[in-house]
Amino acid sequence: MKIGITGTGSYLPSIITKNDDFLEHDFRDRDGTALVQSNATIIEKFESITGIQERRYAQTELNTSDMGVLAAEKAIEDAGVDKETIDYIIFAHNFGDLSTGKIQGDTLPSLATRVKHLLQIQNASCVAYDMIFGCPGWVEGVIQATAFIQSGMAKTCLVIGGETLSRIIDPSDRDSMIYADGAGAAIIQQTAHDGEILAHASETHANGEAYHLFFDKGYHPDSCPDTRYVKMYGRKVYEFACTHVPNAMKACLDKSDIPIEAVKKIFIHQANEKMDEAIIKRLYRLYKHPMPDTIMPMMIHKTGNSSVATIPTLFDRVKRGKIADHSIEKGDVVLFASVGAGMNINCILYRC
Repeated sequence: MKIGITGTGSYLPSIITKNDDFLEHDFRDRDGTALVQSNATIIEKFESITGIQERRYAQTELNTSDMGVLAAEKAIEDAGVDKETIDYIIFAHNFGDLSTGKIQGDTLPSLATRVKHLLQIQNASCVAYDMIFGCPGWVEGVIQATAFIQSGMAKTCLVIGGETLSRIIDPSDRDSMIYADGAGAAIIQQTAHDGEILAHASETHANGEAYHLFFDKGYHPDSCPDTRYVKMYGRKVYEFACTHVPNAMKACLDKSDIPIEAVKKIFIHQANEKMDEAIIKRLYRLYKHPMPDTIMPMMIHKTGNSSVATIPTLFDRVKRGKIADHSIEKGDVVLFASVGAGMNINCILYRC
């Protein structure tokens, strides 16, 4: 049984926030003290490490579920499926719908249920649920959709990844410059000719690594003590990812008979350009093979890190010819890989 991605769609918000827009921020350290370096220096160093020059923020009237609908509509159209034949809607996110100016995330009802409602799907047998798995959530959703189809429980699944991280970042934390908003979606189906999922691997490292990303109060002494923001130990995340992700990618690839030389593209979670490059270089080192120059499409420079949305959005845009110097053709073998809060890692080997 071949199971593949028969349609994709993505939504990039229209508000562009450049690095210079952070020049007037009052950046603080974890203990609340002002940072010694100037904001210009902080921003310059940030860009040299992450590669991020600007990021996309959602318009006030759009929530994560709304962007998920916009991406899903494109994926449904691309696949040419009747929305009433969708058996599962899986929505990967971390914080639910976050209204501008509010201090709580909203996950009642689930975002997947909201998408089903907004798509006006009448079929009661279309089951809608959310996936909370950190940044690798969309990839894990695709893995679950594949299992549903393999077991005979489903024929068509819609998997969405979306986030509005701009509404849950601490303005006094320099790490806030990393995060962005967006949504990506894909239709997963049994198929005779539209691609094939060849192998996958998933891991959760929770013994000492569980809280590398976490929720905590703002760094500024005057920030609201009852409001919590997304936080991370950046150095620990970097070291964890560079140590464990290459091994997980190799484990996934080794489950197939595909040699590393046959992989055309690696769609890695757009978290940090230097980290992503280090991960892929280490993967090729495990095979004693040089890393090809064009193996890693990147769009983090212009879109930032939109968490679960980065891989489906990147894949959709490369597929549609919207990323310079990168393309995929029918029959190309690609690898999806992600890492994030949990700490979770996963990979999919896919033939287009």
